[in-house]
Amino acid sequence: MLGKVVIVGVGLIGGSFALALKGAGAVREVVGMGRSPEAMARALELGIVDVVAESAQQAMAGADLVLLAAPVAQTGPILASLLPYLEPGTVITDAGSTKGDVAASARAVLGERVRQFVPGHPIAGRESNGPDAALAELYRGKKTVITPLLENSAGDVGLVAAAWRLCGAVIHTLTPEQHDAVFAAVSHLPHLLAYALVDDIARKPHADLLFQYAASGFRDFTRIAGSSPEMWRDISLANRDALLTELDAYLAQLTALRGLLAAGDSAGLEAVFDNAQRARRAWGTAIEANEPPPGPESGK
Repeated sequence: MLGKVVIVGVGLIGGSFALALKGAGAVREVVGMGRSPEAMARALELGIVDVVAESAQQAMAGADLVLLAAPVAQTGPILASLLPYLEPGTVITDAGSTKGDVAASARAVLGERVRQFVPGHPIAGRESNGPDAALAELYRGKKTVITPLLENSAGDVGLVAAAWRLCGAVIHTLTPEQHDAVFAAVSHLPHLLAYALVDDIARKPHADLLFQYAASGFRDFTRIAGSSPEMWRDISLANRDALLTELDAYLAQLTALRGLLAAGDSAGLEAVFDNAQRARRAWGTAIEANEPPPGPESGK
């Protein structure tokens, strides 16, 4: 049972964390902090938070756990605002999609007290933003990656892991470097591609006609282009080196595919498509096998 949990950024990610802990009966009080008074008022109205903090000092007093659920570029400034009121028994974690930059910011701001900061990343989300997008079941059966720092104690890492397990998450552990390399390939690059495709079509003189006939394939491929531009701007820049490596590899693949198409190489094209289909089906089967049955409120 957690006493006081502070959520900095009560949108989809932070709000869902709060709702999940409340649904599990695992927290006494949830305190919210955020940049937008309107969003915080809405979070209070929806019962996501019990109190909206008027200051960092108020929020941090007696806090057991603090979750930073804001764009990763804000990690340093947020930690700096919390540091003067960080009590010895308080653990801070985050939900950012990059970890190397977050760890560096934490060390720079917190100094030796970085031992109280345990980086994390829940692998779940939706295209909607804000408190109204929060779902108590968002993390159920989904992975949460914890990337402990050398300075962290086993007890603090265990506290963060336990909190995510109470939300229904399955805990995985990587180093910050491993995390950023993996997610550059399977998360950050796909977002870049989806944004690029929609932006390209939107800028064409006959964009209205193209969008008129865009159907399920376009919708499925570009779904993630509905995500927060601010968040993905920060993620792209924070993981720039790994993302550039993956983008270069993808550009090479596109160039090779273009060569096959230009040459009319039907066998070559089919071989690429066949390999991709088999890999995609195998991945889909593995995902379905590991997912829990849908709950009555999940809408699945």
